[in-house]
Amino acid sequence: MTTVHVAASEPGAQFLAPNQIVPLLIGATVDEVERELVLQTLARCDGNRTRASRVLGLSVRTLRNKIRLYAASGIEVPAYQD
Repeated sequence: MTTVHVAASEPGAQFLAPNQIVPLLIGATVDEVERELVLQTLARCDGNRTRASRVLGLSVRTLRNKIRLYAASGIEVPAYQD
């Protein structure tokens, strides 16, 4: 299983339509896709939980609960950057 990283803010990166991204995700579980989306959104938001929750359409509480689960299972979560 490989993880697909689409970083549109990086030089030379391309924007992909959802119908182009979905085939790349086949074989991954919904939990894996959600976790990667949450972690990459947090990284792009410099670890700002409030901003990331808005981008993701989640409440801050729901995002914090997901972050706690990831951290408890040993997954590195992006820290807030000033």
